[in-house]
Amino acid sequence: MTATIQAPPQKFTSFARRINALGTENAFKIGPYIREIETRGERVIKCNIGEPDFPLPKHIAEEVKRQIDLDQTHYVDPQGIEPLRKTIAKSIGESRGLQITPDRVVVFPGAKPPIGFTQQAYCNPGDEVIYPSPGFPIYESFIRFMDSVPVPLHLLEENGFACSGDELAPLISNNTRLVYLNFPSNPTGGVATEDQLEGLADVIRHKLPANARVYSDEVYEDILFDGAKHRSVASLPGMEERTIIVSGVSKSYSWTGGRVGWAVFPTADEAAVFKNLNINYFSCIPAYNQYGAKLAIESPESAKAIKKMVDAFSERRGLVVRALNAIPGVTCRMPKGAFYVFPNIGGACANIGAIDAHAALPAAVRVKSSPSTLFQLFLLFRHGVATLDRKSFGVIGAEGKHYLRISIATGIDDLEEAMMRVAAAATDRDGFRKFVETAEHLY
Repeated sequence: MTATIQAPPQKFTSFARRINALGTENAFKIGPYIREIETRGERVIKCNIGEPDFPLPKHIAEEVKRQIDLDQTHYVDPQGIEPLRKTIAKSIGESRGLQITPDRVVVFPGAKPPIGFTQQAYCNPGDEVIYPSPGFPIYESFIRFMDSVPVPLHLLEENGFACSGDELAPLISNNTRLVYLNFPSNPTGGVATEDQLEGLADVIRHKLPANARVYSDEVYEDILFDGAKHRSVASLPGMEERTIIVSGVSKSYSWTGGRVGWAVFPTADEAAVFKNLNINYFSCIPAYNQYGAKLAIESPESAKAIKKMVDAFSERRGLVVRALNAIPGVTCRMPKGAFYVFPNIGGACANIGAIDAHAALPAAVRVKSSPSTLFQLFLLFRHGVATLDRKSFGVIGAEGKHYLRISIATGIDDLEEAMMRVAAAATDRDGFRKFVETAEHLY
């Protein structure tokens, strides 16, 4: 009997045009690569993901379990339960010197959904969106998906990867509808100085159209080093009525899986629009996690847990930055916040031949890659360290910028080993040549 051979399923291609405009977050995209390597029995040190390696503090976990036992497992207010919104309003108001009412607060499944929601709510086709680059990739990801116009604000290494009003001013036009700010910053760990924040606020007050909004992403607000204190642009005169303040539980409480984030909007009317977006997309966020978030914000035990985590990050930061600066062709600034370092690897890319190798790639491959992408993939597949390249944090205008993001949310012993592997990769010219010759995994 002759076996019937079935043709492979055809790839579905009839998606809406906008789908091809949507970007992604490469921290998750390289997961299959890591699994591929690990299935070969090789060990990968994961410095790619933005997730604290600490457990959820016990007092928060116990509260979540207690709320489940109380049957807080049903539909609740899509805007967020009132007890949590009251706690958020009080906490953000007191820490930023503002008067905030709970009707201006909306709770989301994490601090990521309001990034895209703000573009849906405020931007029409052709409107302009200003965002930091390098920056959290979802800022750029949504802009063309919404038929808006991306306007990257390039953060410079020599300015500590912060930005000033002088840099922002020429990017603002009558078509600007959103300006994203993120301090402490992902991926660079940059923190704006008081003078820089005041300069940004002055430009926004005098030049940004009245119908535009500032999106202040403050999700790393508790992860600061060397005695630095968090300051929100919304705290400056004339800024509260123009600024959306966003934060959540993922970073401060090492609770990335809890999916509780929040935004404070300039008006209750605006908050109502985002409540309706929640209704259309999510219905509501689990009440048991919302009560856990309420306790996390209020409990004095949380400050102790945060300090323990930040102290560990600070020690790791010093170790990694010193090790990177000892590698030929690599320089790295000491970040002031978050849990990443962002080394300049331009010299290492030149030393191992990555710049020349990128230039020699076929055009269709070259446009999807960069010298730092080649270094990142070589480091992963040949030296077993997962990192992210510069293009993972904003594609537009990234040409000629050679950086990696290395997460220090990894145990210190693993980080020591990872730095030895980075040093080996940065001088492994022959190994890099052989990697490129295989023509596998080049972007």
